[in-house]
Amino acid sequence: MYTRRTFLTSTAVAALTTFLVGCSRSSNEEAPAGATPASSSADPAPIGKRRVGRSDIFISPLVLGGNVFGWTADRDRSFEILDRFVDAGFETIDTADAYSSWVPGNRGGESETIIGEWMRSRGNRDRIILITKLGSEMDGHKGLSAANVQRAAEASLKRLQTDYIDIYFSHFPDPSVPHEETLAAYQKLIEAGKVRIIGASNFSAEQVRDALDASAQNDLPRYEILQPRYNLYDRDGFDGPLRELAKAEELGVITYSSLASGFLTGKYRSEADLSQSQRGGGIKRYLNERGLRILAALDEVAARHNAAPADVALAWVIVNDGITAPIASATSVEQLNELVRAPTLASKLTKEDIELLEQASALA
Repeated sequence: MYTRRTFLTSTAVAALTTFLVGCSRSSNEEAPAGATPASSSADPAPIGKRRVGRSDIFISPLVLGGNVFGWTADRDRSFEILDRFVDAGFETIDTADAYSSWVPGNRGGESETIIGEWMRSRGNRDRIILITKLGSEMDGHKGLSAANVQRAAEASLKRLQTDYIDIYFSHFPDPSVPHEETLAAYQKLIEAGKVRIIGASNFSAEQVRDALDASAQNDLPRYEILQPRYNLYDRDGFDGPLRELAKAEELGVITYSSLASGFLTGKYRSEADLSQSQRGGGIKRYLNERGLRILAALDEVAARHNAAPADVALAWVIVNDGITAPIASATSVEQLNELVRAPTLASKLTKEDIELLEQASALA
């Protein structure tokens, strides 16, 4: 059962207070000083936290994506990445029940299983903010019916070896099921202490609005956080009505594909580079005039700050109005060592840096 845990009252560190005050908007409210944990001595600065929606959950401005666990990172490599992430002062991990069902020989649940084994072996569940999702096809079931919400939650809890999920997402909208049915199912899970708060992933502004209205009209839990695709290249899904709704309703926002499947790391600059990764086929669409213009801007800003392009791309998301944190995944500790620098870099981006990135990513 969920009870308040020590991660909300851990040792106070205020080094990033100025950064958070400057960047926070609505869902990005700064956590109380006591909500910030000490960071590893190997890292340049402690990591501040931001409030998720109107909830009592605060997260650091970088979330580790678990989509690669059981896919391009095996169990041992995944453990190394997870260890390094928490050692760097972070705590929030994102996964889904369907990760990684697309891999030949997998059936889904591989990522959750690895994360569950890791938390159990490290004895650190109370220090982790755990995010997972349901709704994709698993074991012949899919969607957001009350029955599937209950079924999926119990299966995820078992794989994750925990008795509660901090943030539980509807992975995709399900027009065949009324919002009231889904939200009522979530209410039962929340009342049972199995879920703390809920979120909506891949929902349009209209779908979020309808769900919020259903929540208010029926005294049901509301979605406190959104998860849209968003990065310097893919902006149209969040910029505009969805961003404005999130700000108006004080919703948290964590972005997925924050590095455009790896394109914004600068690793892929021609079609010849696509063979470097299993993700290469999905990156080809970024290799155009606008994509290369964005890479050039990332290179320029990275050079100014002695940083990597991936750090700059994530830092841009971190300082973006209305966003709580980007999600980023890594397939090695070396990759992760770059990504964990992004929150510190975010506090150093200048107005000129941001203008250059905005101009490069403009659609016209």
